[in-house]
Amino acid sequence: MRMGITFAVYGDQAGNEKIFPFDIVPRIVSAIEWAHVEAGLKQRIKALNLFIDDIYHDQNILNDEIVPRNLLEDADSYRPECQGLNPPRKVWAHITGTDLIRHGDGAIYVLEDNLRCPSGVSYVLQNRQVMKRSFPQIFQETKVRPVIDYPIHLYETLCSLAPETSDPTVVVLTPGIYNSAYYEHSFLAQQMGVELVEGSDLVVRDGFVFMRTTRGYKRVHVIYRRIDDDFIDPECFRKDSCLGVPGLMNAYRNGRVALANAPGTGVADDKVIYAFVPDMIRYYLGEEAILPNVKTYVCQRDDDRKFVLDNIGDLVVKAANESGGYGMLVGPHSTKEEQAKFVDLIKKNPRNYIAQPTLALSRVPTVVDDHFEGRHVDLRPYVLYGEDMWVLPGGLTRVALKKGSLVVNSSQGGGSKDTWVIAADDSQLQPQSQSQSE
Repeated sequence: MRMGITFAVYGDQAGNEKIFPFDIVPRIVSAIEWAHVEAGLKQRIKALNLFIDDIYHDQNILNDEIVPRNLLEDADSYRPECQGLNPPRKVWAHITGTDLIRHGDGAIYVLEDNLRCPSGVSYVLQNRQVMKRSFPQIFQETKVRPVIDYPIHLYETLCSLAPETSDPTVVVLTPGIYNSAYYEHSFLAQQMGVELVEGSDLVVRDGFVFMRTTRGYKRVHVIYRRIDDDFIDPECFRKDSCLGVPGLMNAYRNGRVALANAPGTGVADDKVIYAFVPDMIRYYLGEEAILPNVKTYVCQRDDDRKFVLDNIGDLVVKAANESGGYGMLVGPHSTKEEQAKFVDLIKKNPRNYIAQPTLALSRVPTVVDDHFEGRHVDLRPYVLYGEDMWVLPGGLTRVALKKGSLVVNSSQGGGSKDTWVIAADDSQLQPQSQSQSE
């Protein structure tokens, strides 16, 4: 609480600000396992960026019927306004967070991709600081890879996008203090040594973006935006938005300012499009996915929908464009009334729903009162993609603090752990093959 590490829960009657729960028992990842994860993440992010660039240009993957055109065009996050945009080096998703789980079979699976404004990395950095303050002797005697240099890598990634200058002005654009991730916005701006701004602090003049300062207007070259597409420019997207900057998209389209992440990236983390990522990897890279997807039933397909409706009590059902654990049914832990509600929702709008088997998420020791108990966890590693691709060693281990719960989201009662990736010699860091990982 003294460090201000909080998050907001919308609609919570007891008040918005919550202390972010933290468990002191770290999650430990071996060097060999991490090399496998890192290779899989780089492969996946590369393919997803190629997919986004393709659908906003030639749409080859749609014309070749690898991804159904109607699924893409019906996605809430598909932005026709972004057709023809050309981000630097054709990289659209510069900061990503990919949710991973380990199943009972020992394999690591991708649960979902987060390509818009993935949050949580500030908690990774602060978790490590809390651990180092509490147990300094442990870090002196172990080979835990550092995470503290993430802000430096983030700043370098953002600077690499800047047009026309070797000394760019970078800002973090936040919706404001009432956003659930405002703590992270302010923390990252402070760590990078850049300005934290709201939409009202920026203005477009003569086709360029400027920041209002006490000394007058100062040109902005790169915006790390933590505002959803709908709200970034009322002249292009939602006209009632007071959070964005009028004219920003024109400045971006003309190469006068860089945005991270690029508008339109959300189409690739739609939970229905997720089902086709292994196909994207084969299509664009000619490779099999190193990190497999969870088996996914797309409710718009007749056969898949029938299976889901017949077996809804055994499946996890998710809305395509919800996050934070909302819009989800965990079949084995649900009531008949909840199942009936989701049956109706699926029948009314099958495009908006997928279903997956209820996986046996791995558990790790967690402090409960005066003893340890196993609690389910997932892992969100963060990937930066500028001139090169860099993966933060570790990521945010989210833990379901409620006994038996499979929902790890902080908004649903989850917490976090420090994630320790153990360093090793180069000879030990060869990625595992697909057969070895399974």
